[in-house]
Amino acid sequence: MLYMINCLIAQGDLHDHESLVKAIKPVDVVISAVGRTEVEDQFKLIAAIKEVGNIKRFFPTEYGSNVDAGHPIEPAKSGYARKAKIRRAIEAEGIPHTYVSCNCSFGFFLPTMAQPGATAPPRENILFYGDGQPKAIFNKEEDIATYTIKAVDDPRTLNKTLYLRPPKNIYSFKELVALWEKKIGKTLEKIYVTEDQILQMIQDASNEDKIMLVVNFSIFMKGEQTNFEIDPSSGVEASELYPDVDYATVEEYLDQFV
Repeated sequence: MLYMINCLIAQGDLHDHESLVKAIKPVDVVISAVGRTEVEDQFKLIAAIKEVGNIKRFFPTEYGSNVDAGHPIEPAKSGYARKAKIRRAIEAEGIPHTYVSCNCSFGFFLPTMAQPGATAPPRENILFYGDGQPKAIFNKEEDIATYTIKAVDDPRTLNKTLYLRPPKNIYSFKELVALWEKKIGKTLEKIYVTEDQILQMIQDASNEDKIMLVVNFSIFMKGEQTNFEIDPSSGVEASELYPDVDYATVEEYLDQFV
């Protein structure tokens, strides 16, 4: 784990408390980007932050849907629960924090149009999830980083969830498919998948495809990213706070695959 300090690099070991404390002591903001298999290792970061005592903001690894708002099924359910445990520990220790809810990252969903096992966007047929009506939210990875850095010392994001909901990047699956069809000048054959069918597909899928299907179920069929309003007492919306950010759009991003 590395920390940038005025263009210097301080290196610490997530599994070595003493080196972790030494690494974060000179900084006042900690942004965690550990992988999903290391989420619970952030308890070690929390302990180090508590000992150091001078951290003004902690951003735990989240970078997805709001774990306190979603109701996913396994295996995503366990992942959400682990992230929620980290949130509760941060709050219990009184650590100043911001949670970043970036929803769907471009790179995970758009290159395959959320098709399990695919390596490119579909050109002939497409799995179509439910009625395609629930809205999902997409953000390019670089824009997620930009919004995160802007929030670092912004008092409006202190102890709140920063939701990334750029208006031009909110699409239902039906709208997303229609946009892709328009770009390639072709109507795709729709393979409609019901809720019961996708649940069976999840049971039968490989581990890699299972993750994609479970996430698709929560987002495109249950609408977990947009089926609630942001509570201003606990959340703020990034594109409203930082209208100067010229964020990438889904429409532009898809052009590279045409």
